Amino acid sequence: MTRRDQILATAADLFAARGFHGVSVVDIGTACGISGPALYKHFASKDAILAEMLVSISERLLLVGRERSESAADAQEALSALIAWHVDFALRHRSLIVVQDRDWESLPVAAREQVRALQREYVDLWAKRLCEHHRGLRLDPARAMAHAAFGLLNSTPHSGLIADDPMRALLTEMARRALQLD
Repeated sequence: MTRRDQILATAADLFAARGFHGVSVVDIGTACGISGPALYKHFASKDAILAEMLVSISERLLLVGRERSESAADAQEALSALIAWHVDFALRHRSLIVVQDRDWESLPVAAREQVRALQREYVDLWAKRLCEHHRGLRLDPARAMAHAAFGLLNSTPHSGLIADDPMRALLTEMARRALQLD
């Protein structure tokens, strides 16, 4: 893990625990074992940390989602792969889910627009595969189904009351049922 990655991961945990406005650059630096001002070698500001955190994870969700969808033999297999990817993301990145949900308004406007554009592409990736799987399903209802599944999967910071392996199985089964895959 690079120092930059360490700063992002540490900031995500701190922001999730105390909120964006409840964490200072000094707090992040101390948690990373460096001085607060040393963070400015890596990021221009605390806002820049939040922006990179949420933009980069949105880019990653889309990139891996596309890879999994494109390598699938059909829509059913693609949706199964997308579910597995998102479940894995949700279990590994609970802090980022909390930060995006709670600190969205603190995100600089340009970054907010970039994240929204990436999220729309990610939703459309799922929705198009849902339309292929459910012949006759229109795009807007498919988008609604995708959003509903994301709500379920992104509940992990609140619903993760059991160990990750059984939670993974539970979330996968629930998402498959919500998307009417079985």
